[in-house]
Amino acid sequence: MFLHAAIVLAVMAAAFAVSIALHAGSEIAMFAAALAGALAHGAGVPARHIVEGAFTYFDVILIFITATFFMNLLKEAGGAAHIVRGIISKFSRNRFMLLLLLTLIMLVPGALTGSGTVTVLVVGAFVGSVLSYMGISKDRAAAIVFLCASMSAAAPPINLWAMMAAAGANMPYVGFTIPLAVISIAGALFSMFYLGWRGRDVDAARALREIPEPPHGMNWTKVLVPFLIFFGVVVAGRVWPLTAPVVGLPLAFALAGAAVVLLSPVKLDLFGILSKTIDDLLPLLSTVTIVGMLVQIMALSGARGLISLSVVTLPIAVLFATLFLVLPISEGIFQFAAAPLLGVPLVFLFNMKGYNPVISLSGMAAMWPLGDCLPPTAPVGRAAVMATGYDGDYWTFLRRCIVPAVFIMAIGTMYLVYSHKLGFLARG
Repeated sequence: MFLHAAIVLAVMAAAFAVSIALHAGSEIAMFAAALAGALAHGAGVPARHIVEGAFTYFDVILIFITATFFMNLLKEAGGAAHIVRGIISKFSRNRFMLLLLLTLIMLVPGALTGSGTVTVLVVGAFVGSVLSYMGISKDRAAAIVFLCASMSAAAPPINLWAMMAAAGANMPYVGFTIPLAVISIAGALFSMFYLGWRGRDVDAARALREIPEPPHGMNWTKVLVPFLIFFGVVVAGRVWPLTAPVVGLPLAFALAGAAVVLLSPVKLDLFGILSKTIDDLLPLLSTVTIVGMLVQIMALSGARGLISLSVVTLPIAVLFATLFLVLPISEGIFQFAAAPLLGVPLVFLFNMKGYNPVISLSGMAAMWPLGDCLPPTAPVGRAAVMATGYDGDYWTFLRRCIVPAVFIMAIGTMYLVYSHKLGFLARG
């Protein structure tokens, strides 16, 4: 049994490596690995398992689409430009407040969508421009945008890594809000101030000339009301769980998006914005879909069980000493597939050892997104480099990320080691 699972796993790894070497892309490489694993297992091309796997994270995909559609509606209505211009106008002489508010701007899109890529697409260019006006070099600006986008993806309420690992472990996605907020906000603030504190005062006049002016009629009320509707719907379900109607996150984002459409000072091309949303999300959606297929085939063949057994039999000290490297590297190779493949057995192990599974998974879920700048995939890293206009050596950009990444990984490791003492953070 173990030999068979090991052979299947080796075949899948070889298929993945060959596909990456042929520049097939991470999605095609994972699909090729899934098919190779099924063939090596003797199951042929198991259509039923492929379809079941494709729908494993269908609810997550709905959240991605509706959340990103909402953010794109707000952007096209002029809300994002209004926020950035308002901050520059008021705080151009106060570097501390400017960096603090830029961090908040970077955290919101990913926190609502679970995607660092969406953060870069929605506000990365705006923030990158402001950072350049503050005298921050392109490589440091790219590192700031990437690190804050990564922490926005790790921030609550939507953390895809935690959601996927929790779903695989039959664990409710409850209690993650405060643990994820602490580590993601601390990581984003450290990244922003460490890399962005040195520079010059903002040339507010030049910045306001170059940042697109929002449509006439856009104001703070029209920007904030959709967010109040979204958070109101989410909070109502928590405060009055027995009387408030059950409203899932996709519907909550849809209601917020409808508010943007009704309040927008200009007529929005809904079909065009939706088409652009799907185009932007297609790599992410395909990755999530194929991850489901890959995990399903690995479960069918026994390869997933072999990985789980290998993980849970490791000494706990070895895990504490290596996970801060293993998790980002696995994300750089497998993308979101790393969460169900490694996260599920780790959740079981930590729970069995008496560690708090919510705190432990929160620490891991904040370290995984750091791997989104690592080759061969590096989706958020490449997007950050393009959004900020950095055209230098990619390794220089990576070196700029090292110190803040070490800070974030240190907090994540502390979550793992002292999870039983930090259990008070796991509330609601």
